Amino acid sequence: MQNDNLKNYLHLHFIVFIWGFTAVLGTLISLDALPLVWFRMLFAVGFIWVYLFIKKIPFRVSTKTLLKFLITGFIIALHWLTFFKAIKVSNISITLACLSTGAFFTSLLEPILFGKKIVWYEVFFGLLVVCGLCIIFNVHGEYIEGMVYALICAFLSALFTVLNSKFVKIHNPAIISFYELSGGAVFFTLLLFLSNSFTPIFFHLSTNDLMYLMILSSICTAYAIIASTALMKYLSPYTVMLTINLEPIYGILLAVIIFKEKEKMSMEFYIGSLIILVTVILNAIIKSQKKVVK
Repeated sequence: MQNDNLKNYLHLHFIVFIWGFTAVLGTLISLDALPLVWFRMLFAVGFIWVYLFIKKIPFRVSTKTLLKFLITGFIIALHWLTFFKAIKVSNISITLACLSTGAFFTSLLEPILFGKKIVWYEVFFGLLVVCGLCIIFNVHGEYIEGMVYALICAFLSALFTVLNSKFVKIHNPAIISFYELSGGAVFFTLLLFLSNSFTPIFFHLSTNDLMYLMILSSICTAYAIIASTALMKYLSPYTVMLTINLEPIYGILLAVIIFKEKEKMSMEFYIGSLIILVTVILNAIIKSQKKVVK
């Protein structure tokens, strides 16, 4: 059992590392946030459909369940839209650092939505993350617009993580991902259609953009979202969300390596990011000790 738990944690960290690379891809892709997310979701739905077809997994779900998936997909779509919007108006480091508030939002949403008893050390760790965020706010106020988008993104991330933790107890993770991403793609299709955005230029993608979009939609989306949803069978939403806080660390390191001077930040920024990392480690230690006691 311990080996299984370790395997699940390591798998989750690998997925989070992939998500850290998502921010780099979002910067490399020249598209605006909305068309970027639309292409990402559309391609990802195609990849998941192929997976379901090969595995012969039935697509059938009840109308009520389908509606829940589509609504959650709308939340995921808005999460990605605000994520890439934050990157476009600020940078990778600021966006990823602000995403760390997701654990704090999760510690509040679970009791509100599902009546779970408040775990006070989870709230405390969430507040520690907020403290790290405040340090960043105080020295990088010029990125306020990006920070606002990133905070909205973090809240939406926490919301769909909590919802999926319930869905995965009953439904296949690949089916959940297929209908959720389909819902997001349909919503943005209607939005783009009503705004007359579907022009020949809209569908003209450069070779680099197409290549990056394929990596983003297959590895960073289709694979990552199915695998992370499946892991929620074994890991709590809070633990998943707090581990996702390592995404800023992985993403910032990748951004500094790839974009160099453009992504270098102040010492205070890295102090705030270090608080996030320490929080993740403390949470893992406390949870492992509690399991040993049980």
